Amino acid sequence: MSEQTKYTEDNIRSLDWKEHIRMRPGMYIGKLGDGSSPDDGIYILLKEVLDNSIDEFVMGAGKTIEISIKDRLVTIRDFGRGIPLGKVVDVVSKMNTGGKYDSRAFKKSVGLNGVGTKAVNALSTFFRVESNRDNERKSAEFSIGNLVSDPPVEKVSARKGTKVSFTPDESIFKNYKYRPEYVVKMLKNYVYLNPGLTIVFNGEKYVSENGLKDLLEDNNNKEDMLYPIIHLRGNDIEIALTHSKTQYSEEYHSFVNGQHTTQGGTHQAAFRESLVRTVREFYGKNYEASDIRKSIIGAISIKVMEPVFESQTKTKLGSTEMGGGLPTVRTYINDFIKKYLDNFLHKNPETAEKLQRKILQAERERKELSGIRKLAKDRAKKASLHNKKLRDCRVHLGDVKKERRLESTLFITEGDSASGSITKSRDVNTQAVFSLRGKPLNSYGMSKKIVYENEEFNLLQAALNIEESMEDLRYNNIVIATDADVDGMHIRLLLITFFLQFFPELIKEGHLYILETPLFRVRNKKETIYCYSEDERIAAMNKLKGKPEITRFKGLGEISPDEFKYFIGEDMRLDPVMLDTATSIENLLQFYMGKNTPERQKFIINNLKVELDLVDEE
Repeated sequence: MSEQTKYTEDNIRSLDWKEHIRMRPGMYIGKLGDGSSPDDGIYILLKEVLDNSIDEFVMGAGKTIEISIKDRLVTIRDFGRGIPLGKVVDVVSKMNTGGKYDSRAFKKSVGLNGVGTKAVNALSTFFRVESNRDNERKSAEFSIGNLVSDPPVEKVSARKGTKVSFTPDESIFKNYKYRPEYVVKMLKNYVYLNPGLTIVFNGEKYVSENGLKDLLEDNNNKEDMLYPIIHLRGNDIEIALTHSKTQYSEEYHSFVNGQHTTQGGTHQAAFRESLVRTVREFYGKNYEASDIRKSIIGAISIKVMEPVFESQTKTKLGSTEMGGGLPTVRTYINDFIKKYLDNFLHKNPETAEKLQRKILQAERERKELSGIRKLAKDRAKKASLHNKKLRDCRVHLGDVKKERRLESTLFITEGDSASGSITKSRDVNTQAVFSLRGKPLNSYGMSKKIVYENEEFNLLQAALNIEESMEDLRYNNIVIATDADVDGMHIRLLLITFFLQFFPELIKEGHLYILETPLFRVRNKKETIYCYSEDERIAAMNKLKGKPEITRFKGLGEISPDEFKYFIGEDMRLDPVMLDTATSIENLLQFYMGKNTPERQKFIINNLKVELDLVDEE
C-alpha cells in the first residue's frame, strides 16, 4: 500500500478547543483580514464580546457600555449582572458553556452556541476577563486560549458588570489595525436597535431615540431622499423606508435580534415581497415589483425565538419561524406591513403621491431601456463565453469552502501588462480580474441608459451582478488597481463616479477599495523591503545600511507576477472608499467630476503631492 493511501490510528487526531479555533478560524469568525474591510475578523472579535453586553442590556441590566481601543488593545465594560464568579474561567474557555442555553433567561439572544468569547480568547495574545458582583471581583488572564493567571476572588467596591480586554494575535491577523469608522458604524447599529442604550467609544457617546429612522437619516443625505422616511414599529418588528432620488438599485439594512444580517435572509426577502404586495393593493395597480422597489432604501429589524443563521458570523437568517406561538417570519412581516404601511399611505397622501410618481417614472424608464437591456445582456453573455475581460474565480463554482466567500475579490485594472501580472499572481479560488481598455467614460450626469450602451460599464455591471440589487453581489470586495500617477488617479475618479452615480450603496456598504502597491523596492543580498511611501523608503535604507539597490515602480505592469503575489496576498493593503453622508451624492459628483474648477484642480494636486514630488526628484 502506498504512503498516500495509508489510513491508520495515527491519522486520527483530536484537537482541543483552542487548537481547532486557531487552525480553522474561518469557521468561527468568517474571514481574517487586516481591518480594511468592515467584515474582517478583528471586528467580529469585538462584536462577539459586545453581543454579550448587549444581551445584558436587553435583559434589563446595565444601560451603558464603555469601549476603548488604544493601539491594539480592545476593552469592553458593561454594567450588567456580571458573570457568576464561579464560572468566569469556564465561560471564556470551555466550549458550549454559557447562560444562553436557558431560554428563560435569553429568549431572543443572538449568541446561542456558547462559542463567541472562546473564539476571541483563542485568537488573542492577551485576553483578560473580569466580573464584578456583590462587591466581589473574579478575574482571569489568558494568552492564545491558555490560562496564565487565575487569582482568587477579591473584595472590591466597583459597580457590578463584566469587563473584557483583548489584543488580537498578529500572527493570525497580519498587519491589522482597527479603523474607527467601521467600529463607529457597528456601534451605531447597536444603539439604533436598542433604544435607551448608551455606548461610549473612546470618550464619544452614541445614543438613538428614533431607531431605524435614525439609521436611514445617518446613512443618507436628506437632499437625496424622495420623501420623508416612513417609520413603523411593532412588538417584535420595526421598519423604515424611503426612496432615493439619485441611486438606481435597491438598498437594505436588515437585523435579527440586534444582529446585522449583511447578507439578508428570510426576513429581508419577506420585507421586499410584502412591500410589493401592499403597494399594489393600495394603488389598485399590478405594478412590476422592480418598478416599486427601484431606488428603495429600507431597513427592517425583527426579533425571533432561537434564530437559525447560515453561518457562525450570523450574516444571513435561515429561520422561517418566529417562534413563541407566532406565525412564520413571512406571514408575520406581511401582516404587519399590510396593516401599518397601508394605514400610513392613507394618512399621508403627499407621500403616497410621490411614491406613485416614482413607480411610474421607473416603469417608463424600464420600458425605454427594455430593448437596450436585452441587447446588453446578450453582449455580456457572449463576452463571458469568450472570457475577454473577466478572469473569474472558483468561489462561484461551489468547490470553495463557504466561509471563503467573504474573501471573494474583483480587481478592476487597466492595461494588458497590469492585468497580466495580477491574473498570474492571484489566488484563483477567491480573486477575479476585470480588465479595462483605456480610461472609462465620465458618467457624471448621465442616465442608466449609458450603463447598457457602454461596453465597459455593461460588462462590469454584469460581472458584479448588481443590476437590480446588492443582495446578489458576486464579489464581497471590489478593488480598483491602478498606477499611482496622474492617469491612475483619473481612472480611480472615473470608476468611483460610475459607482456613485449608479450604485452608491456599494460604497455605503463598504465594498469598494483602492489597492495600495509599493512605490519602491529596497534590497541588498540578504533582504528585500517593499516601500509604500517616501518615509518607508528612508526607513528601509536606514535598516539595510550601506548602499542597497533601490527600484522605483512607475506602474503596476513593471511589477513581476512573482512579486505581485505578495501585494495581493496576506499582506495586501487596501484603502476603503468611504462616503460622507453629510454631503449629497449630487454635490459630491459635481465637485469631483463637474467643470474643471480651481477647487477640483487643487484637490487632485494635493492628493497626488507625494507622487508628483517623487517625479520632480527624478
